[in-house]
Amino acid sequence: MMNLTYDLHIHSCLSPCGDDDMTPANIAGMAALKGLDVVALTDHNSCRNCPAFLAAAEEYGVLAVPGMEINTSEEVHAVCLFPTLEAALEFDRYVYDRLIKFPNKEEIFGKQELYDLADQVCGTEPNLLINATEISFDGVWELVRGYDGVMFPAHIDKTANSLIANLGFIPPDSRFTTAEVKDLKKLHGLKRDNPYLESCRIISNSDAHYLEHINEPELTIQVEERSPAGVVAALLERPVFL
Repeated sequence: MMNLTYDLHIHSCLSPCGDDDMTPANIAGMAALKGLDVVALTDHNSCRNCPAFLAAAEEYGVLAVPGMEINTSEEVHAVCLFPTLEAALEFDRYVYDRLIKFPNKEEIFGKQELYDLADQVCGTEPNLLINATEISFDGVWELVRGYDGVMFPAHIDKTANSLIANLGFIPPDSRFTTAEVKDLKKLHGLKRDNPYLESCRIISNSDAHYLEHINEPELTIQVEERSPAGVVAALLERPVFL
């Protein structure tokens, strides 16, 4: 077993809310500069900057996990991570077909830029990626597992686009084993009001849209192997409390 410092929720400039400096290579470079062991790229409803991100991260010696922050039909955000780029891109195609299509207006929402392996803009996404999809939250866990991935609800302590804020509760038949809390000082209250969390692994990511907001190497996750599959496997396991 080994402990890896992590940030598993980061947006590139493919997300309309992402800063122009959030290119795949810049994210990988900042992760290396900060000393993070593993990072994940999780753009809104898209994995299409992951090929450039994984290539850049390999150059910098940082473990990179391909992912997506999906927006469900209930406007609940959930992070989906995958053991391989191929699985992530297959999932991307499935989700894009179910994205509620609305043209992006760059002057209002921001640019949605696609990058190639040389970290150069190679295209733009015309449809607004922060829109909801036709995929319900209660089906996301099994859907992502069908691609050998793992899903966890994003920033459950936020007052918008979170599982608790949008649904008002955690469904008792939920199957997720990990939950993301942005402000860990709120964890005690969250567990008191939502007993389901007592059996979950709790992680805290940056949800960075700017390079300087990427996590410092302070939090760790224990994995059996240093690989995207190892990270996914760790997040699938419920913690053992002695």
